[in-house]
Amino acid sequence: MSYLRYIILVAAVALLGGCKVYSFSGASIDPKAKTVKLDNFDNKAQFINPSLAPQLLQAVQKKIVGQTRLSQTNSDNADYEIGGYISSYGVSTSGISNQQASSSRLVATFHVIFHNHLDPTGKTVQPADFEDDVSSSVDFPAGASFSAVEASLLSQIVTNMSNDIFNRLFSNW
Repeated sequence: MSYLRYIILVAAVALLGGCKVYSFSGASIDPKAKTVKLDNFDNKAQFINPSLAPQLLQAVQKKIVGQTRLSQTNSDNADYEIGGYISSYGVSTSGISNQQASSSRLVATFHVIFHNHLDPTGKTVQPADFEDDVSSSVDFPAGASFSAVEASLLSQIVTNMSNDIFNRLFSNW
């Protein structure tokens, strides 16, 4: 029976070893890629939270360095370059009960810009150069003061958006 398990294990490794490189983090990265440059994230939203862009940049940086083999560099010769900007940040009503707002929603959108300097056409593992929007939202009680809950909501927004940005960049699902 252990011989059968060995054959299944070898077959699974062979299937995963096709033309793409996979890791347990779910990231698929071109084997030739060694470096990544993270540009500063700008804040172009009408309503600006001065903490959002730096916190998001730090979370994305931590995720890339911690879950890939890429080394961060400030060189213009990096294999990948990631940048972007906060395009929206605001609060809206998300629920109404008895003709009154019952819940509110904080929504933030990040416009990610990815440059693949190894293969801008995307014929390898990574996609070609692209720009895309990643949004995240968190609901909170309408009666709560936004200024009182903003810090905890921002933490959730940053976590969600950094995960979504990472997945958009390095997971070809």
